[in-house]
Amino acid sequence: MEQEKPPPSATVRQQAGQCPYKEECLLRPPRRTNAVVWCFAIFCSIFSLLLVLGSVITLIVFLAVKPEHPSFDIANASLNSIYIDSLSLLNGELFILANFTNPTQRINVGFEYLNIELLFHGTLIAARAIKPFEQRSGGSRLQTIQMVSSEVPLPPMVSLELQRQVRNNRIQYEIRGNFKTRAGLGLSQITYWVNRQCLVELTSPPNGVLVGRSCRTN
Repeated sequence: MEQEKPPPSATVRQQAGQCPYKEECLLRPPRRTNAVVWCFAIFCSIFSLLLVLGSVITLIVFLAVKPEHPSFDIANASLNSIYIDSLSLLNGELFILANFTNPTQRINVGFEYLNIELLFHGTLIAARAIKPFEQRSGGSRLQTIQMVSSEVPLPPMVSLELQRQVRNNRIQYEIRGNFKTRAGLGLSQITYWVNRQCLVELTSPPNGVLVGRSCRTN
C-alpha cells in the first residue's frame, strides 16, 4: 500500500499556480533592508534635525536682536540745470547727497543691489545704479549721486508743469530708492527688499538748493 504524500507547501502551490488560501498567497518572506538605505535614512534624519535646530536658533537671535530695516534718506541736493527744447525733450542735472543707515546695533547689513530713480509728476527722468557695499551695525554712509536727464521726452502737460515750477522757483521731484539688503543671523542670512520714496523741493537752477523733503518706506 502506497504512502500518502504530504501536501505541498504554500510556496510550492503558489509557484504551481495553486493558491487555495488567499492568506498564504499574500505572505512573503521578509527581506533584509540594504545597509545603504539605512545610512541614507540616518543622514536625512540628522540633516532634518540640524535644519530645524538652525531655524530655531535663527528665530531666537532674531527675537533677541530685533533688527530694523535699513533706511535711505536725502541729506542734501543741488539742482544745476534744467533745459527743455522745442520738442519737449528734457536735459538736466541734479546732485543728491544720499544717506544710507543701518539702525540695528548688533548686525551688519550688506546692500547688494541699489537703484535710484528720479521722477517728475510720475514720469521717470533719470536713473542710477549704486555699487554694493557693507554697512556696519548702527552706522550710516553718505554718498553723492549724480542724476542726469539726457533728452528725456516729456508729455506736453508734464513739460508745461515743469516750466511753470521753474518760473515759480519751486521744483518738486520724487526720488525712489530700491535696494536689496542682506543681514547675517547666526548660521543663516536674511535677504529682503526695501523701497523708499522721498519727495524733495528745490529752488530753480543754476543754483537750486534743497528747501524741503519728506521720506517714507513703501
